[in-house]
Amino acid sequence: MTTWNFGVMWKGIAAADPSRPAQIFGDTVFSWGDFHQRSNALAVDMQKAGLQTQSKVAQYLYNAPEYLETMFAAFLGGYVPVNTNYRYGPDEITYLFDNSDAEAVVFHAVFMDLCNQVRVNLPKVKRWYMVADESGNAVPDWAVDYNAVVSRTSPDIVADTAVSDDDLLFLYTGGTTGMPKGVMWRQEDLIQVLGRGGNAISGVAPADSMEEVVSRIHPGDVGIHTLVACPLMHGTGQFSAFISLSMGGCIVTMPNRNFDPAVLWQTVQDRKVNTIVIVGQAFAGPLLESLDANPDRWDLSSVNQMGSSGVMWSQENKNALLDHIPQMFITDSFGSSEAVGMGMSVAAKGAAPKTAQFALGPNCVVFTEEGERVAPGSGERGLVAVGGAIPLGYYKDETKTAQTFRMFEGRRWTVPGDWAEVNGDGTLHLLGRGSVCINTGGEKVFPEEVEEMLKTHESVRDAVAVGLPDNRFGETICAVVEAEPGHEPSLETLSSHVKAHLAAYKAPRNIVIVSTIGRAPNGKVDYKRLKQHAMDTLGLK
Repeated sequence: MTTWNFGVMWKGIAAADPSRPAQIFGDTVFSWGDFHQRSNALAVDMQKAGLQTQSKVAQYLYNAPEYLETMFAAFLGGYVPVNTNYRYGPDEITYLFDNSDAEAVVFHAVFMDLCNQVRVNLPKVKRWYMVADESGNAVPDWAVDYNAVVSRTSPDIVADTAVSDDDLLFLYTGGTTGMPKGVMWRQEDLIQVLGRGGNAISGVAPADSMEEVVSRIHPGDVGIHTLVACPLMHGTGQFSAFISLSMGGCIVTMPNRNFDPAVLWQTVQDRKVNTIVIVGQAFAGPLLESLDANPDRWDLSSVNQMGSSGVMWSQENKNALLDHIPQMFITDSFGSSEAVGMGMSVAAKGAAPKTAQFALGPNCVVFTEEGERVAPGSGERGLVAVGGAIPLGYYKDETKTAQTFRMFEGRRWTVPGDWAEVNGDGTLHLLGRGSVCINTGGEKVFPEEVEEMLKTHESVRDAVAVGLPDNRFGETICAVVEAEPGHEPSLETLSSHVKAHLAAYKAPRNIVIVSTIGRAPNGKVDYKRLKQHAMDTLGLK
């Protein structure tokens, strides 16, 4: 029986063709041989520092080659990689590193002061590795120079216990409504849901064994070049990179810290990028504006796929992007850190599906709260659940694990809280996350449904719908709107626009204009913050 483990897989790919490109960052190109050598040297150093089987390794990094090198090192040593949201403050960082039992932390130099501030409260950390960056900070005496470590040539690490299918990866998620929680993925389960070295869009079937994955690597090929524009610290970027690497591909990341669509399109042209990974409208909107303003500036003929996951993405934007890049497919995945492969929407030139319409994944079902399957075309709403290869649960949190990982029909499912209807043709109409559902006059309104309709109006650049307290209706809908430049949308205009397409009770009764919605790098919004801002603006308590 084959062992499904990223460390074993990627090491095999590096041995099969060490000269093919593995990572590109600005002008720097690392081959697969470099990728393995640097990662192996880091794994060896961690072992010397006292890390043992399934010790936790945190990546406190922006997008850069060191991110995936650190993960590869963890896989090689039998350790557990731990993603870290670089937007967190000291309390959240302390909580995450303590909660995950981190024993090694790899951090960009710009975070040096914060790491120094919190390390006194983190006695479990045996080694702090500092990665040089534009800050110019010198390596402090309590840290180790990352580049000096990975520049060494070391014999292949022999893990304390042989690496296996059961080795874990932690993906911490959440934090806007409480401290983050660590999703525990077995490597075999994650490799299964990410395609076992295959990709349907690329026409590559899943492999039956690790040996077959490696046998597909032919020296001289350059592999798929995937530009990960969204953060590697989140599941969309990280898992997309895994898919490409597990086909012997190359991950392209950009040195600029702030998203610049012109830089992205120039990188696509210069590096002949095949796949672009983004997170919904927050990326797709500026990308489209850049192409509209410069329709013939870049050669984008290498692009065959643009992918997103985690947030809704409007049909209008997809159609317009396909006008500029007609040969590509747009894949919009419905999933979360806990539930990969819930559904997918694939758009091509002239055949873009509707917003929030997804083909159900092979292990995806919609259940009522009582555990009954929702019948297609019934109009009944239910909770989306995914079975098959799913996480073990949340690290050190049995209560939240029991709430999300539930038993229906005698088997275990991930139920992350997304509500949906099942259309008559079996496709899924996504409504939204129940935790931010608005109850107005006894009617449940999912914010995402209202938001997507608001964003189809020409005056709206981005929008969020929040529920405000109301004595008569319990809650009423308020549209928090980021306007298009030169536009001043009114409540009457936007309310009429929503009523023309949705039930009248879903139309906003208040509007608050903001300079920016302030989406996080993963495209998500802080509903709690925006709701409070709306209440303060309107003088509500």
